Amino acid sequence: MSSLTSLTIAAARDGLKKKQFSALELTDAYLSAMEKARVLNAYIVETPEKARGMAKASDARLASGEAGALEGIPLGIKDLFATEGVHTQACSHVLDGFKPQYESTITANLWRDGAVMLGKLNMDEFAMGSSNETSYYGNVINPWKRNNSNAALVPGGSSGGSAAAVAAHICAAATATDTGGSIRQPAAFTGTVGIKPTYGRCSRWGVVAFASSLDQAGPIARDVRDAAIMLKSMASVDPKDTTSVDLPVPDYEKAIGRPIKGLRVGIPKEYRMDGMPAEIDALWSKGAEWLKAQGAEIVDISLPHTKYALPAYYIVAPAEASSNLARYDGVRYGLRVPGDDIVDMYENSRAAGFGPEVKRRILIGTYVLSAGYYDAYYVRAQKVRTLIKRDFDEAWRKVDVVLTPATPSPAFAPGEITDPVQMYLNDIFTVTVNMAGLPGIAVPAGMSSDGLPLGLQLIGKPFDEETLFQTAAAIEQAAGGYTAKPWW
Repeated sequence: MSSLTSLTIAAARDGLKKKQFSALELTDAYLSAMEKARVLNAYIVETPEKARGMAKASDARLASGEAGALEGIPLGIKDLFATEGVHTQACSHVLDGFKPQYESTITANLWRDGAVMLGKLNMDEFAMGSSNETSYYGNVINPWKRNNSNAALVPGGSSGGSAAAVAAHICAAATATDTGGSIRQPAAFTGTVGIKPTYGRCSRWGVVAFASSLDQAGPIARDVRDAAIMLKSMASVDPKDTTSVDLPVPDYEKAIGRPIKGLRVGIPKEYRMDGMPAEIDALWSKGAEWLKAQGAEIVDISLPHTKYALPAYYIVAPAEASSNLARYDGVRYGLRVPGDDIVDMYENSRAAGFGPEVKRRILIGTYVLSAGYYDAYYVRAQKVRTLIKRDFDEAWRKVDVVLTPATPSPAFAPGEITDPVQMYLNDIFTVTVNMAGLPGIAVPAGMSSDGLPLGLQLIGKPFDEETLFQTAAAIEQAAGGYTAKPWW
């Protein structure tokens, strides 16, 4: 592992400004590290020529004193983000060969600020999965291993490639998306920091849609400060996305290190679930103790509709997926499998193009939207969603931030969970945040008994990501950092 690739964004930014190394040298160090780490299957496309060209342009801007906020910083991009002229397939066969002639708003923001693209990162197909096992390109391997074991582990999903690449130091940070936990769960599984911003904080334009009322992009980074630096560049209002909100983007980095004395931290009793592993419960208690020791006030709260969040989510999300994925029909772009007539061609193309999990969710979504079931399922799920949001609105009268576990377990092995419902339970602590449109951050907070990272989650008020960064930094300071050993 190169000393250059071990630098955080903040440290690399300072080194570039002081001319301790060039953007091209930094990029070459990452490209070399990527070659050595291909066993992780984190990248599905590497873009070395593009990266070196962008790095040279960054060096020119650094020399002329025109450096952007991310000048020369090498990033990985989740395959859900449209990148002009570069493979963008949501890790699905149905988008075979698609290279968009446009750039997503978020990646355009990052290039505007001087970032360098190393390549496109693996993910669950159409962001549907909690283990990165549904990707058309095969599963990603977690850089972490259990103590005294060489068995492969999953990095979580759907942003598994993003989390694994950040943890393995084969990008400085990565873009990711979160529909029900797809930033926070893989971050917790890999000892990295992931923030899902408030719905509308980042533009969704040019990001392949899964469930439009739940999807939100955010960063996965090595520490809280780097996540704050990334979100500052990613967030913006966008006239091309009517759900993006026209609010000023704060300098999130300034929130790092602010005292948390007097901050009210809510502990929701509904998150203490039957069968919760003792080490997860102990970590949660320890997190509360850390915050209390730094002057925060711990407040017991109730979020009574939490128990309905997961089933409601798995009605709303597949329903929106069914609608969004109807456009992939083999006519305009992507995979086309011939048939006897146009309907036959549609059926053949979709049958060959979509994987089993995507098909499952399309079928569920089509069913709950169908005549006779729409009111019984979809409308009722939307009512539950309103009640979940109301629970949080009530809680904000008493507390400033909510502390919960990030995941119900540490990382597991590929193939270990085969029951879809059991796999969906990985989202049990994270889906409420998406259903209510709130910001949530996962921060490394400890280690499991077998040596794997565990994360805590902080949930914040709408557009109050600053308090999340402030509080997450306090946990990070108390817990210390966790770095995977470079076995690969």
